[in-house]
Order: sequence, then structure tokens, then C-alpha cells
Amino acid sequence: MHVKRLLMLHVVGALTAAIMQGATDFDVAARATNELAVELHRQLATADENLCVSPYSIENALAMTYIGADGETRTEMARVLRFPTNDTGVPASFSALQHSLEQMSAKTAEIVKQSKKFGGPSEPITLNIANRLFAQKGYAFRAAYLSLVKQNFGGAFEPIDFVAEPAAATQHINRWAADQTRDHIRDLIPADALDKTTRLVLANALYLKAPWASEFSQNATRSEPFIVHGSTPVDVPMMRKTDKHFGYARHEGFTVVSLPYAGDDLQFVVLLPDEVDGLHALESKLSGDTLASCAKLERRDVDLHLPKFKLEPPTITLAEKFEALGMKTAFDKPQGSANFDKMAPRKPDDYLYISQIFHKTFIAVDEKGTEAAAATAVAMMAGTALRSPSPPPIEVKVDRPFVYAIQHVPSGVCLFLGRVTDPR
Repeated sequence: MHVKRLLMLHVVGALTAAIMQGATDFDVAARATNELAVELHRQLATADENLCVSPYSIENALAMTYIGADGETRTEMARVLRFPTNDTGVPASFSALQHSLEQMSAKTAEIVKQSKKFGGPSEPITLNIANRLFAQKGYAFRAAYLSLVKQNFGGAFEPIDFVAEPAAATQHINRWAADQTRDHIRDLIPADALDKTTRLVLANALYLKAPWASEFSQNATRSEPFIVHGSTPVDVPMMRKTDKHFGYARHEGFTVVSLPYAGDDLQFVVLLPDEVDGLHALESKLSGDTLASCAKLERRDVDLHLPKFKLEPPTITLAEKFEALGMKTAFDKPQGSANFDKMAPRKPDDYLYISQIFHKTFIAVDEKGTEAAAATAVAMMAGTALRSPSPPPIEVKVDRPFVYAIQHVPSGVCLFLGRVTDPR
């Protein structure tokens, strides 16, 4: 048996966060991504740990794999990835979403030129989305599949020799991931994960860095208590800002606040439970619709206390999670069942399957929005404008475990979704 493993690979780096502008063609991709985001969050958010995943990156890489699937494997993948059964528009929808995200950077570069004069954001949103297929030299991949991937996902095809040198292939792919994410995602693939039976690694790298539309003053950051894991108060650096442009909504049992990044096409969303130990209850009622609704919040005057945090979790493997969600034959369970015939001709003793999905992220949130420019002094304008005696701002203290998302406003898609139980 020369059963070949199709290795799915996942990489995501976010320095902080930003994203986009676009047409409604991205609805299928955006809705599917948010629905998967909630399912995966439930699978991964066990115990009391911090969490950071990029549902967009995962869904994007799996969509590249899905278009090569056939038969039962394709049906299962469509169900788990939340694609409509009449799915011919899936690749085009991801293409439209990526295009919309990329437009965001261009738009903010223009804004920065103007806003610098008024002490606004000093740098644009940086977003790098890269897809690549690392494929075994000489393996008979179907031309139609390769062109679909290139056309809709910008996926370049790179021949590589897993058979002769799996260790060198691992190093090569890890170096690619590090290069695409400004060195924030290193060692994505563990040392022994690839071997001479690997035939294909689909890689998607996402790097994001975004300044707030209006920065927090570093002078306002104070040490304030945060109830770590919902049980123990610990002093942490807490940023503070009052702004009329924050989005705000009250739901049963939790509050939502959104903070715009430069250009307003990208935002940071906080879902804060009312109870100090209310995180699990909030997570159990999260839905794709809840996430989508965060893109349309009413603007209110909010006095926000938000902890600084930086998460650099180790690589996580997702194969078991996707099997649990019902995507079994893609991983060749039971043996002999994987069908990626649209990717490469399937022979009884020589066929592709997904052996593992690796995912790794990085996120840092601070006064500027991003960490990369932390050493640069920015002239802050002192004080706040005089207020008429309008109602006082709503105070929101993010002083207990919360769920956060980085969301592209035009599409509602969540580039990142996670939780902070301990910001230290």
C-alpha cells in the first residue's frame, strides 16, 4: 500500500488586527467561516486556558482542500465547513472575501497620509494573506484543480521532495510560514510530522497588524484588578479610553463592545459576560449570527477599561476536532475511504488523505493597536473635547474572562476568535 497523506497545514500570525472592503459575493465564505468559528471555539475552549484561533485561516485552507474532494468526502466536508450543497460558488466566494480584505490595506494607507496631520493613526493596516501548495515532485495532480486553486486562492504550486527529504521539506515550509508572518509563526510543523508518505501540504498564512482608529493614551494605562479564570483578582495593566465611536450592545447575560481599527473596516470585538464566572455560559450560547451582528452595533459613548494582552500559543492539531464534527473520510477513517479524486486520480492503493491540520497563531493588543510600532513615540493630543451635558458614558470594565474577535466589518467575517482568561 502506498497510501499518500495529504497534509494540511495551517499558519496564522496576527500582530494585532486589521481587515477590509467588498462585494456581497463573499457572503457564503463569511457565513460559513463564522459558523465554523463558533463550532471550533466550543471544541477548543475547554478548561480555563486562553485561546486564539483564526477561523478565517482554517476555513480558507480547508476550502482549498475541499475543492479537490469528491463523493462522500466532499459531502462530509461541505456539511462540516457549512458550505451550501449547491457549492459551485465556494471558490469564487473565498476569492471575493480575500480581495475585499486586501483592499482594506490600500484604503488605510490613503487615510494615514491624511490623518498624520491630525495626530491620527501613524501607519496603515498591514494584512498579508498567502496560500501555497507544497506538492510531491512528479505526483500527478490534476491541472483543473491546480488552476482553480491558483485562480481563487492565489495558491502558488511548489514542487518539493517529501520522499527523499521529509525533514528538509518540514524546514522549508516552516521557513515559508515564518517569512509570511514577519517571523511571528515559527516551527509551525513539529519535527516528525511529515514523512516520506506525505504528498501535499496546503498552507495558508495570515499576518495582520492594525493600529486603532484612535489610540489609547499610554498615560491612561493603570494597574487594575482582573479576575483571572473568573476566580482570583490579579493586578494587570489596564488601558482606558472614553470614545463616542465604540459599538455597544446589551444581550441577555453579556455586553458587546467593538473598537474600530484605522479605516473602520476592521474592529476588535469584546463579548463580556455579566458574571465573573460567566464565560462558559456565554460561550455555550455563541452563534454565527451573534458574531455577524457585532458588525452592525450602534455607536455609543463608552468609557472602556481593556487589559493589554499578548498570546503566543503553541501549535495546535485539529484533525481530531474535525473528525468529531463529522469530517471523517477526509482523514481516511475508515481506511480506504478518503476521496480526493478531483485533486489527483485516486487509485485503490495510491490515494490522498489529510493526515493532520496544524494551526498556530499570535496576537498582541496594546495602546497603539499593534506591538510592532511600540518603540515609536507618537504625539498624543492632550485632554478630551468639552462635552455638553449629554448622558454620561457607559462604563465597561473588562475585568473578567471574556471572548474576543477581530472582525472585518463589511463581510462580518471573524479573522480571529478566542478568549482571554488570564491577560498576563
